[in-house]
Order: sequence, then C-alpha cells, then structure tokens
Amino acid sequence: MEGIVINIEGEAVELGSQGSGRGADDIVKKLKKISALALKSAEGSLFDISHITEIAENRDGTEFTAVTIDQPEGLAVCRHSTSHIMAHAVKDIYPGVKVTIGPSTEDGFYYDFDTDTPFTPDDLSAIEKAMQKIIKRNNPFVRKTMSKADAVKLFKAMGEDYKVEIIEAIDAGEVSLYEEGGFIDLCRGPHVPGTASIRAFKLLKTAGAYWRGDEKNKMLQRIYGTAFATQEELKRHIEFLEEVKRRDHRRLGRELDLFSIHDDIGAGLILWHPNGAMIRKTIEDFWREEHLKAGYKLLFSPHIAKIDLWKKSGHLDFYKENMYTPMDIDGADYEIKPMNCPFHIAVYKSALRSYRDLPIKYAELGTVYRYERSGVLHGLLRVRGFTQDDAHIFCRVDQIESEILDVLDFTLYVLRTFGFEKYDVYLSTRPDKYVGTLSNWEIATDALRNALEKKGIKYETDPGEGVFYGPKIDIKVKDSLNRQWQCSTIQVDFNLPERFDIAYRASDDKEHMPIMIHRALMGSLERFFGILIEHYAGAFPLWLSPVQVSVLTISERQADYAKETADILMKAGIRVETDLGDEKIGYKIRQSSLKKIPYAVLIGDKEMELRSLTVRKRNGENLSFADINNLLDFLREEIESRR
Repeated sequence: MEGIVINIEGEAVELGSQGSGRGADDIVKKLKKISALALKSAEGSLFDISHITEIAENRDGTEFTAVTIDQPEGLAVCRHSTSHIMAHAVKDIYPGVKVTIGPSTEDGFYYDFDTDTPFTPDDLSAIEKAMQKIIKRNNPFVRKTMSKADAVKLFKAMGEDYKVEIIEAIDAGEVSLYEEGGFIDLCRGPHVPGTASIRAFKLLKTAGAYWRGDEKNKMLQRIYGTAFATQEELKRHIEFLEEVKRRDHRRLGRELDLFSIHDDIGAGLILWHPNGAMIRKTIEDFWREEHLKAGYKLLFSPHIAKIDLWKKSGHLDFYKENMYTPMDIDGADYEIKPMNCPFHIAVYKSALRSYRDLPIKYAELGTVYRYERSGVLHGLLRVRGFTQDDAHIFCRVDQIESEILDVLDFTLYVLRTFGFEKYDVYLSTRPDKYVGTLSNWEIATDALRNALEKKGIKYETDPGEGVFYGPKIDIKVKDSLNRQWQCSTIQVDFNLPERFDIAYRASDDKEHMPIMIHRALMGSLERFFGILIEHYAGAFPLWLSPVQVSVLTISERQADYAKETADILMKAGIRVETDLGDEKIGYKIRQSSLKKIPYAVLIGDKEMELRSLTVRKRNGENLSFADINNLLDFLREEIESRR
C-alpha cells in the first residue's frame, strides 16, 4: 500500500499506510504549529486534522494539503465551528431552547433555534460572552459516528426533535456527531481542532426563519454572525456592513420618497412614488430609445391569458408553484402571466415569416406576477409583481452567434450607462435533463462561447447549469461595494419554438424552425432600481435624479428672480424644485442635500442684481455662472453624456 502524503507549507510529509506511531503524532504537531484547521484531499474533500489515523487506514496513496484560516475553505470551517459554539452558548444560557441547523455562509454563519421568546440585543451580548468562555477553555471538537437508530435515541433523550427529524431523513446507516465541552451536535464536519482556534467573531442580528424554509412550518429564531482570521478583518467587515446598512434601498426609499409597500395592498407589490416614478420613466425612455436604435420592435401584451397557453408553453409544469390561482372568466380558466414569452411567440405566428425576415427582435417592458414566499420577499429586490426588460430574438441557426455578439455589446453598453463597469460572466452548459438535439446544444453553446471569446470577455463555465431548453450567459454586475448582482441573461431556447410549432420559409422553399433567444439586460426594473439605489447610495447621477436642481433664495426679496430662473429651467426640460420660504439659507441647503439633489442654485441680492447664478454641488463645491444660459449648457452637457 502507498503512503499518505500531506503538504504542510510546501513540505511533503509522508504518513505510513497504518497511520500509527510517532509519524502521525509528528504530523499533528506540525499541523498545529501552523494553526491548520483541516486537511483537503486532492479531489477537494475536507477532513478533521485529528483523524489522520483514520484517513491513513481508509485511503491509499492520497495527497492532502493543510488548510489554514487564511484560505477560503479554512475560513468556512472556522465559521461553521463558530456556529456550533454559538449553539452551545445558547443551550447553556437557555436550556429549554431547541437547536436545528447552523451552517456557514458566504460571509459568516447562522443558527436557527426554536424558542417562544425572540432573542434581543441584550441576549446576543450575553451569548457572545458565553462563547468567549467556551473559546477560552479550548474544548477539542471530537468526531464520533453512530448508527441512525442510536442517534435517534440520543437526540430524543435530549429533547432535540429537529435533530431527530433530520436524522430520520438521512439515507445512510450511520451519522456523524461532534462533541465539544459536553455539547453534542449532529454534523458532517469538519471542525477546527479546538474552540481556541476561533480568533475573531461577532453576532450581528436576529431574524425569523421558517423551519426548512416552509412558511407552513413553525417560525424559528435565527441568529446571524460572522468570524474572521483577525480582529482587523472583522473590524473592516463590520464597517462594510454599516455602509451596506447606510445604503439599504428600503431605508433610502423612505427617506427619498421613492417607493413603498403596504400590507393592505399586498406583500411584494410596489407603489412607485413620484420621485421613484420619475426615475423609472427616465430608465424606460432610455431603454425604449436604445431598443429602437438597435432594430427591436416594441410590444405590449396582456396581463392574463387562458390557462391552456401556459400548459402549452410548459410554464404550468415548471412554474406552477410560482403561479397564482386560476380565475374563471366566461367559463374558461385564465392565469395571471408569469412570463412574456408566449405572447411574443403569438405575435411571431400572426404572419408568415421568410428567412429574409430574420432576425425578428421583439422587446417589451412587460409586467409579470410570480408567487414568492413571504419569507424571501425583500424590498425591491424580491417582489411578487415586477416589470421585466424582456426581449426575444427569432433567428436562423446560422445567425445565433452574430445575434449574441450584438446582445453582448448592447448589454455592456446599457450596464456602463448606469455606472456598472465591473461584472462577472458565466457560461452555463447543458444540464442532465434537457430538450432538443445534442447537435443544437453544441451549436448554441459554441455560439455563446465564441461570442464571449471574440469580445475578449473573461468568463467561467458553469457545467450543467444551463436551463432545460438551452445554454445561457449570465452577467453579474458588481456595485460600488463590489457586491455581485445577477442582472443580465442571454438564453438560447429550442423548447418553445418546438412547442408552439413556429416556422419560417427558407431559401429551399421548405419550413424550418427558428431558434429563440431570450434576453434581459437589466432583469426586472424593480430589482434593478433597488440595485441602483444602493450602488449610488441614493445620490443618482444628474440624468437619473428625480429632481435635478433646487432653486433656493436667501431672502424673500429674490423670490421673483428665483421663480423666473426655475421657470426657464423647467421649460428647458430640467427637473426643478424651489424653496422660497423665509428659512435661513443654511437650512435650505441642508434640506436640498438630504434629498440628494445634484445642484442647488443659490440666489441672493448679488445674483439678482447681476442676473448671475451661484450653484452649489451636492458635494459642497460652489460653481459660478454668468447667466442662466451658461448654466443650461452645463446641465445639458452632463445630462446628455449620462455621466
């Protein structure tokens, strides 16, 4: 049998196949010396460092690498272990609380608890103190295996009903448990060697969470936390979270009077206020103008259709749980639309199509409705009624690549116009379950890949993550905080053209099926608007700002000149707000700043006498203009450039 090789800081250390004696002890010492948290196998699986002997006895000729906290896998192990320590502390302080699950996440961890009394900020402070005591004791994490039957008995005796439910659903004869300091939890692991491996952590907030994410189940109490390698990293993350909170689109939506959601109207349904509606109009105007320039034809489609349409399209099969209850109209069942695609296909089928007509590009800002569980609704980012910037391109197979190239150019132009310069791109390929021929899949996937490579766009391949009807490109923008958001998608579809039997007459005088490209640049207007709010922290560029200029007087003497100035600006298409009251100018400037209006025109006796204008930028900088025409030229140039 070959030995096990463990790479420790560039040194390859071999462990005998039996894993016994001084060799194993020496390796554990070396691993502890570099504060290793786990071992990673060549195929990427993680193991506890305390189980070197077990690894050697069960594996032959495998190479492992030491994992430390400064690696993503090590940080994930650290966070997972911290969630267990948190559960231990909760049980110590509140013995009657039942534990459920506590995974690590992309930037921290959480644990869900069954308690009738929600946790308070004071509770979190007490739990943190208890965690510090557990960490200081450096309890080792000890892994044990047990039969399902014995594990069920153990957790039943502990009164941990949720653990029993989890174990009973596991399709295996044995389960693994971890114990530290007397606290036992069901877990696959791995975990850090001991609790003192946790260096910097913080409990962040609490929230309600349904058991297994199902709103029919009991509401649990979730505690969120995070952990890092150092206190400095933790401090930077807390500062980042504070900035995220400052930019929260829900808070800014209220402060800037952009939108609202009302329980008596319905969760997930958005009311656009005048300020938000003005921004939406600006976005829509830009969208329509650019689509017309790009050769798209604009469509409008109804909000409901007979249920048979959704059966034929397959949406009833694939999206039934996200569709609303059918309504009876004149003895026929109708359904609120979850998608726009079938309507665009109906327009395509309304006339005979020739190969010379293709590509045909239809675009619509179409409002759709999908049922989302109340627990996942989140301001503008997850709603039940939203408007997609939808488009469908009907083309020949030989046109796929050129159309994708055009869509990529169009997408990146739109994203950059709204201030998104950074993004990640993913190519998702054929899943296990798919429709269409392998040759079509290869043609479409190659077309997507070739388009990305011709544009010099870096991308990652997501094997098997395409939709059942075709491969796709996903573009995820990065905002000013470097957070990633899914917005744009380009999907090639073989399914709907076949289901609806659409065709065009080719040069051979025979009918052929076109390929359909689904394409969204922004995704949904609601979600995109929420992202924009947070990207700009509510301080929109001039062309998007609902109010572009505020006109402020120093005293009532300048009211007439201020009104004249505002009138000229409004007639020139500038969105203006005036404040001619008797409050002090400092107060008026602060109010304009709080509303995040880009420019404030300050009018005093000097400006009135010279018919000049002093303009204060949102950042506090002052500009001077000889007259109103100079200001208009300045504003127009900035608006037209969409800087």
